[in-house]
Amino acid sequence: MKFLKPLLSLPVAACALQAVAETKQPNILLFMVDDMGWQDTSVPFTDSITANNRKYLTPNMERLAAKGMKFTSAYACAISSPSRCSMITGANASRHRVTNWTLHRDRTTDGKSDLTTPPDWNYNGISMVPGINNTYVGPSFVENLRRAGYHTIHCGKAHLGAIDTPGENPIHFGFETNITGSAAGGLATYLSEQNYGHKADGTPVSPFAIEGLEKYWGTGTFATEALTQEAIAALEKAKKYNQPWFLYMAHYAVHVPIDRDMRFYQKHIDRGLDPREAAYASLVEGMDKSLGDLLDWIDANGEADNTIVIFMSDNGGYSASNDWRAGELHTQNAPLRGGKGSLLEGGIREPMIVSWPGHTAPASKCDNYLIIEDFFPSILDMAGVEYTDSVDGVSFVPMIEGTANPSQGRALVWNYPNNWGMNGPAINMNCAIRKDNWKMIYSYETGEKQLYNLDKDPFEHNNLAAKDKKTLSRMSAELGRLLRERGAQRPTLKATGLPAPWPDEI
Repeated sequence: MKFLKPLLSLPVAACALQAVAETKQPNILLFMVDDMGWQDTSVPFTDSITANNRKYLTPNMERLAAKGMKFTSAYACAISSPSRCSMITGANASRHRVTNWTLHRDRTTDGKSDLTTPPDWNYNGISMVPGINNTYVGPSFVENLRRAGYHTIHCGKAHLGAIDTPGENPIHFGFETNITGSAAGGLATYLSEQNYGHKADGTPVSPFAIEGLEKYWGTGTFATEALTQEAIAALEKAKKYNQPWFLYMAHYAVHVPIDRDMRFYQKHIDRGLDPREAAYASLVEGMDKSLGDLLDWIDANGEADNTIVIFMSDNGGYSASNDWRAGELHTQNAPLRGGKGSLLEGGIREPMIVSWPGHTAPASKCDNYLIIEDFFPSILDMAGVEYTDSVDGVSFVPMIEGTANPSQGRALVWNYPNNWGMNGPAINMNCAIRKDNWKMIYSYETGEKQLYNLDKDPFEHNNLAAKDKKTLSRMSAELGRLLRERGAQRPTLKATGLPAPWPDEI
């Protein structure tokens, strides 16, 4: 009988192997674009295709949307660093206080204002260890993935901590591989002919020179393509490890400078775009090709059924609504108002697509809202990774699976008590709240309030602040309460030397 026992155990063993196969942790590709507006794509995020959608050719975004779910009300912060810090830590910007873009240690990046002085915000960024002033110390969802057995790869722009702080290097947050990630929030140039911002002897011409791409210098390889090739090489290595992988593909595209990607530029001239628009459209198409190359690699390696792909942008695109550098404008967020730096919808609502095999219905759409700090719990939930960190983010997995709507009754908060440094009254010293269909924006500088019903007025043309005092008061009270609870900061009024009033004090 002792020889019979293994035979009787075969069905049990087979079931166990099947259970292991069914619970295999998915690979995850988080594809983040820099400064991409809601309309900078041929994929419509409204009910119909717009004139701006027709400007751009993004067939691989279309491909991803056809197999996954579009989120039409996905929000980020108005500026890069706050969004990326919220994504990594799960903390709202009002809590982590990295409320403007970071670069040099112990130096702010704020522009000047005649009316206000910014608070002493966390201009050194985020970190997982204490010891650096003006730094938010918090968790990292990437470190949680690494501890759960994931091989973690960062490729592209980091912009999480200032130069000479722990947060400048993505390795600090749990990435095992870092390709070019640094304190820089942009790039000097996309052109290999200019060594991506280095002199011939290797000296960087600015803090925005891209490091780590020396083998591509002078080869004619656009930076977007070089990063894609490096990411694919990292995936080729990763597949040998017998681990699930997480790739954060964080492109510098489509951030300024608007260098022409000559693989696509002439096509857009021939389509009738003017040279400025064609240059920007070539950046967008180069980004889209990168997405397609990564999707092709996933397919070719038999991982399509076990890979989650998340597409997102970190803030709105540059826009005429920013009212700055009129000769250099290259994109519009219309029909949304505003752009990068603004708390109007054009500055904070982003193109987002999720493909999760077996969970997202093909060509589906979700109109419920979410915000960038929700990526922390959502990605860990999708990976099946438990965590004990306390975060502001809320998992959007129930939205994908149709089991609940966590946005219902939830207040989203933005706090931007800073001056980005560009001209225009719409982009400085504001805070905002969205709850259900209502959204309110409050100016710390002037005390002005804007109130919109996004269900009836999604493009914010009809300010109801003077007409609906009851809703305005309710929104002001909730925003003021949440800002205080999270330890948010506010600027100082130069006229009085006192902190600007909270929104519920006006």
